[in-house]
Parts: sequence; structure tokens; C-alpha cells
Amino acid sequence: MDNMNMQEASRVILGLRAAGWDEKKINDFILYIETGDEQYKPKQKEKAE
Repeated sequence: MDNMNMQEASRVILGLRAAGWDEKKINDFILYIETGDEQYKPKQKEKAE
């Protein structure tokens, strides 16, 4: 499988921003994808009851 190119990476970042993610969450998500380190894995939002 080929690596993601810069254009694709930029689109992912812009898409996450458009979805309301803050910079810390975006950076942690990218670190999780690249490293697989569980500390950076996105957490599921708790549903309000």
C-alpha cells in the first residue's frame, strides 16, 4: 500500500477541521494513525441522556 501524499493528508486535516475537531484532536489522531499508540486513539463521545 502506498503512503498518503501531502494533498491527501491536507484534505484529511481540512475535513477534520470542518467537522469541528480542534487542533489537539487532529494532531493526536494523526499520531495514532502513524504510530498506533493507544494514548492517541480518539475517544468515543459520551451520549447525553
